[in-house]
Amino acid sequence: MSLLVVGSLHLDVIVRSPHLPILDETVTGSAVDYVFGGKGGNQAVAAARLGAKVSFVGCVGTDQFGEVLRKELQKNEVDISQLQAVSGASGMSVAIVDAQGNYGAVIVSAANLQIQANQIKVPTGTKLVLLQNEVPADVNVAVARKAKAVGASVWLNAAPARVLPNDLLQLIDLLIVNRVEDAFYKTTLEVDRLTTLGSQGVHYAGQIISGFDVNVISTHGAGDAFLGALAAQLTQGVSLIDGITFAQATAALHISQPADKRTWLTPQRVQSFLSSWPSR
Repeated sequence: MSLLVVGSLHLDVIVRSPHLPILDETVTGSAVDYVFGGKGGNQAVAAARLGAKVSFVGCVGTDQFGEVLRKELQKNEVDISQLQAVSGASGMSVAIVDAQGNYGAVIVSAANLQIQANQIKVPTGTKLVLLQNEVPADVNVAVARKAKAVGASVWLNAAPARVLPNDLLQLIDLLIVNRVEDAFYKTTLEVDRLTTLGSQGVHYAGQIISGFDVNVISTHGAGDAFLGALAAQLTQGVSLIDGITFAQATAALHISQPADKRTWLTPQRVQSFLSSWPSR
């Protein structure tokens, strides 16, 4: 496999609400969806749908959620030969999405915190290893070391923001953050960095690469769609700058569709979208 994703799996409970509740407020919602998620899982599936050969390493529980998560990875042709399982609960999250498509979320990591780093293998021939901060830091350090040993690049989606071990910083080729995370790391890290700016685009290498103006249904999972697409492009030999444009188009399509319509995000659909923007 050219892309190895090591990270989290959650079953996301997504609630539609006219606005995000404030302290002590109860809001009447309009709908609820149960959706495959977790940053690691989302990024792996997005990359697989967009043509990458993806292997995923994570950990699920022995509950029904774990079986749902496992089947979703298999359905999207993600290799799960290294997927670990422990007794107990799988990871989950609850997200509230408002009428403008903005959201707030809470995650319960559960099995994600029990990944055994000593069981993880980075196969020879792996081009890129993609990590996130929803698994223990020592797992990321161990995997990054194994990645370097076989000549693979290492990307860290440093979300949620947390202090990063120096051992890990020395192994990262690219740090991917959003605006909130960028502010957290601004004065502490000197690592090649890509910052997603929502509707304003992406900041990389001293320039702003503008995004696409679309009607937003929900921004939930947009960053994962972007990063999965970018990783897929890089493993297929596309330059980072060209990959960013493709990934932004993927994210634009993602946020303009309801959750149950996002499975059709194929390379052909993204290219068709790009061709409708002559300046790109």
